[in-house]
Amino acid sequence: MAKKETTQAKPEQTLTKKVWNMADVLAAAGVGFTDYIIQLTYLLFLKMDAEKESYGLGSALPEGSKWKDIVELDGPDQLAKYEKILETLQEKDGLIGAIFTEAQNKISKPALLKKLIGMIDEENWFSMDGDLKGAIYESILEKNGQDKKSGAGQYFTPRPLINAMVDVVQPKITETVADPACGTGGFLLAAYDFMRKQSDEQDKVDFLQTKALSGNDITPLVVTLASMNLYLHDIGADTTPVKCEDSLEHEPEHLVDVILANPPFGARPAGSVDISTMRNDLIVTTSNNQLNFLQHMMVMLKDGGRAGIVLPDNVLFADGAGETLRKKLLKDFNLHTILRLPTGIFYANGVKANVLFFEKGTPTKETWYYDYRSGIKHTLATKPLKRSDLDDFVKCYCSGHMEDRKETWSEENPNGRWRKYSVEDLLNRDKTSLDITWIKDKDDLEDVTLKELFATIQEKGSNINKAISELSNLLAGIEE
Repeated sequence: MAKKETTQAKPEQTLTKKVWNMADVLAAAGVGFTDYIIQLTYLLFLKMDAEKESYGLGSALPEGSKWKDIVELDGPDQLAKYEKILETLQEKDGLIGAIFTEAQNKISKPALLKKLIGMIDEENWFSMDGDLKGAIYESILEKNGQDKKSGAGQYFTPRPLINAMVDVVQPKITETVADPACGTGGFLLAAYDFMRKQSDEQDKVDFLQTKALSGNDITPLVVTLASMNLYLHDIGADTTPVKCEDSLEHEPEHLVDVILANPPFGARPAGSVDISTMRNDLIVTTSNNQLNFLQHMMVMLKDGGRAGIVLPDNVLFADGAGETLRKKLLKDFNLHTILRLPTGIFYANGVKANVLFFEKGTPTKETWYYDYRSGIKHTLATKPLKRSDLDDFVKCYCSGHMEDRKETWSEENPNGRWRKYSVEDLLNRDKTSLDITWIKDKDDLEDVTLKELFATIQEKGSNINKAISELSNLLAGIEE
């Protein structure tokens, strides 16, 4: 057991650096970061299963497909055996099948595979504290999200935003939480961390670890990463809360108490099923992917259930199906809060998004806006979003006591970021647009008529001519 103590004593950054350095070695040989993480995931699961078995806790893997079957091999034999194991395990059910979904080896050089296996074999991962190994894996996922070449940023929501959303929605340990577009599991994990602190009662903890969370994602490699991410944080037992499927193709299997999500922006992937032919429970028929996810999640919620969902600007103003859906949201749901987000916080460039917070079952009376966009500048490289940046929003939100909300906007303070609008005001807006800005951003062009613009130009031209005349007179006086 000495090895266990040594491992636990190692700081997180040391192990993380070790794992990153291996990524650099493989990258030099043409193995991309995402491919590296996937192979790391497969091998890490095999190693942890072997460690678990050594402690007398049994193995989840079939004979012939275990760590011992590859660790002592070398060269082409090791490579061939590893690929055979992947082929076998992807056919299994439950957690194993989820982690090894469509598993393929991406490390073709035996020497590199040997090097990666050797690095993993040096550590005792199973006995490592869940927070430690989970943090290491999360840091790798985040690094992958930052890698523009990998394209993985689309699966990764900034953790400060996730944590702020969880802090205001406040899921309870006895509630069910879903993310129908879960990516690598960031929302589910943050919800778990928030809920786990609420009780040590074994029945509640068991419910939280095995039944409370559920997620879906359409991309096999992402399901692998999400399943492993949750597994390393001690979530799930013999199964995983994450399914590899298109959430939009099916009616919800069960209703949930809480939804936290950042569904994919843009169009549905090529070859996707037309969901209008698969569903008769949706409110509107549309090809807009974001509107489809929004109405899917509206259907998923129990009466009294609540949601925090990241959605692009077009959801706030799209006409046709968009207007119908917004009216439905205001009539049958309490859309009580909209957080307007700046650009520069997502790994995809130029994304303008909002977080919609609503509850099912009671109509909207007023919607509170927090404008964290106007005049706000973030960049991933030099000024990334921090959790503290959203402290004022969390304070203004007044979770659990919304009746105490107070506007920071007023006629005297026109740049106050916290402002409410009555539902009547919203319904009377053109196309029921929820796209509202009131803070004058100095970088924004003013909305003026052509006549007003011409008058402004004339005025400024006149002032310039006057200044030039005065300067000419001054220079003439100096020359004299």
